[in-house]
Amino acid sequence: MALIKRITDEDLHRRRWQLLALTAVGAFMWPLDGSIVSVALPVMGQDLHLSFTAAVWVSAAFLLTTAVLLIPAGRVADQHGRVRYYLLGITVFTIASLLCALSMSGTWLIGSRIVQGAGAALIGATSAAIVTAVFPPQERGRALGINVMAVYIGLTVGPPLGGFITDAFGWRWIFLINIPIGIIVLLWGWFMLPRSERVSGPRLDVLGSVLLGAFLICLLVPLTFSVEWGWASPLTVGLLVVSAACFVAFVAWERRVESPILNLDLVLKNRLFAAANTAALLNYMALYGIGLLTAIFLELVQKQSASLTGWLLLSMPLLMAVLSPFSGRLSDRIGSRVLATGGMVAIATGMILLAFTGETAPLWRVAACLAVVGVGMAAFSAPNTSAVMGSVRRDQLSQASAFLSTMRTSGQALSVALLGGIAASQLGAVGGRLLLTHGHGGGALATRAVDAYATGYQYAMLTGAALALVGAAVSLTRGVQAGPAGPAH
Repeated sequence: MALIKRITDEDLHRRRWQLLALTAVGAFMWPLDGSIVSVALPVMGQDLHLSFTAAVWVSAAFLLTTAVLLIPAGRVADQHGRVRYYLLGITVFTIASLLCALSMSGTWLIGSRIVQGAGAALIGATSAAIVTAVFPPQERGRALGINVMAVYIGLTVGPPLGGFITDAFGWRWIFLINIPIGIIVLLWGWFMLPRSERVSGPRLDVLGSVLLGAFLICLLVPLTFSVEWGWASPLTVGLLVVSAACFVAFVAWERRVESPILNLDLVLKNRLFAAANTAALLNYMALYGIGLLTAIFLELVQKQSASLTGWLLLSMPLLMAVLSPFSGRLSDRIGSRVLATGGMVAIATGMILLAFTGETAPLWRVAACLAVVGVGMAAFSAPNTSAVMGSVRRDQLSQASAFLSTMRTSGQALSVALLGGIAASQLGAVGGRLLLTHGHGGGALATRAVDAYATGYQYAMLTGAALALVGAAVSLTRGVQAGPAGPAH
């Protein structure tokens, strides 16, 4: 305990760059694990006998859990100590990674991914907040930029690293590599950081959190399983009705509670904020499923290896990471409206091109289509984020950041469920079970399942393109007026 008492605010200020490095590792780990799984899913499917729907839920369960818990985790951490909950997130994420690696069935793996998503929510909700708290204003922007860069690096290296590890060592190692990293971060943080903090923040909106979670879960589950259940089945219709009821109840409750989990006044009274966040939701709904579905297309339809698939998928996030700083600077001069809208049109163009990528299309063409999407994402992301944060008062920045994070993560989960369900629409129950377990060969039924997936993939990409175009139309409605914090175009 004596060591804990000796750690003062001045000590933390002196160690702020070490603290940034510590939180950057966590900011790198959870998006890495979100993207690294995509290229390993076909191999996982064969080993664990996963149906296509179960394979989609290996990704969707992680994203859904993160989306549901992100803001509640941040609120609890604000009340009881951000450092403590950051280290708890690292612990949960590391233990869940071990459980994922030991999975003997699809149910075990999906359950472990849910636990892993809970750890990711704790990490994502606290890492940037810790950095904000220990850096002075004149250094804060640079420090947060490094923290965000770690997130993008995680997204970027995930596909090629996952492909290499899967081919060289087996899919279980994509989870096992988290364990030594997690242990090092935990020990590092345990000895460097205080175990108690003087923090204050709004109380957790428990009912709002429950209603938001129920809305998302009851929406995503039928979207994913509708192919097996049927759109007219009582279970599908019932869950969608419950989802709608939870959404209405959530909106009504958030309008009256003192400390809402999402401040709906920002949406109802701020046109720029509403348009930019809606565009972000549609943007991630359109494009996030591309990596997962294209990886399956390349490995099963085009018979590519996991390693090569990972390198091909790199073209999209790499261009996004490289070009985002330039688009951010350009938006400072010309505003976000043209760049964000044009970016979503480019995403739609890339997805239309992917939709017509056939079984015999050369790999350079696939990479070029993904690159078009990456350029579009780079044009959209930084300007749109800048517009959101610039449209609110300084005392609303945390709420705005939480709202945008929820839109982004919810959009990712919806993308995997919706586009995954559409990709499976031609498979049927038998094809869904055969695709991953026998997709690399073995029988006429398996061959038909692969052909059916190729058709479903085309429909999914066209649906994503339509969502992106709707998002572009929404983006245009943001106008050119100045926000409360200053000019925001």
